[in-house]
Amino acid sequence: MLRFTRMKTPAKKDFPIEEIRQLLEPGPVVLVSSAWKGRRNIMTMGWHTVLEFTPSLVGCVIAESNVSFDMIRRSRECVINVPTLDLIDKVVAIGNSDGDTVDKFAKFHLTPVKAAQVAAPLIAECHASLECRLHDARLVKKYNFFIFEVIKAHVAPSPKYPRTIHYRGQGLFVTSGPVINKSRHFTKWRGAPNF
Repeated sequence: MLRFTRMKTPAKKDFPIEEIRQLLEPGPVVLVSSAWKGRRNIMTMGWHTVLEFTPSLVGCVIAESNVSFDMIRRSRECVINVPTLDLIDKVVAIGNSDGDTVDKFAKFHLTPVKAAQVAAPLIAECHASLECRLHDARLVKKYNFFIFEVIKAHVAPSPKYPRTIHYRGQGLFVTSGPVINKSRHFTKWRGAPNF
C-alpha cells in the first residue's frame, strides 16, 4: 500500500501566459515528412497530442506558413517520425530551414524509406515512424489543427525506451529520463491507464 506524506509546497510567481507551452508540452519533438506532386519535405514539430486510442488519433498544429501545411492539406497524409537524441542537431537545423529552397533529406543526410500505405516517406534514422491519414480537417482553417489517424506504425525493436527530445521553448530541450515503473498501481480501463 502506498503511503503519502505532506510535501513541501514551492513558492509560485506569475508566469507569462504566452510561454505556458514550456510547462505543457505533451510529447517528444517529431519530424513530419510529407509528399505532394513529386515534392517531399520534412518539418520539425512539437505541438501534437494523442486524442484517441481506437482509432488511433493524433492532433497536430502545423503553421499555415510552413511548406508542409499545404502539402499535407492537399495530400491528406503524412508520416510522424520520432527522432532520438543523436539527431538533435538535425532536428534543430530542419526546423530552421525552408522546404521551398532545400531538399531536407539530401541536405541533412536522412534516408527516405517508402511507406506501406501513404506517399510520404518514412525517415530511416528515426526510432519510430507513424503513417497517418487526415481524419478530420474541421479545425484546420481556424486553428491549423490537423487530426490524423495512424494507419501503420513502424518502431525499432531497441532500445525499448529511447532518449527522445522534448522542447521547452526559447531553444531549450530536455530528454526523456529513466523509466519509473508504477504499473502495479494503475487501474486499467480499456487497456490503458485511467488518467
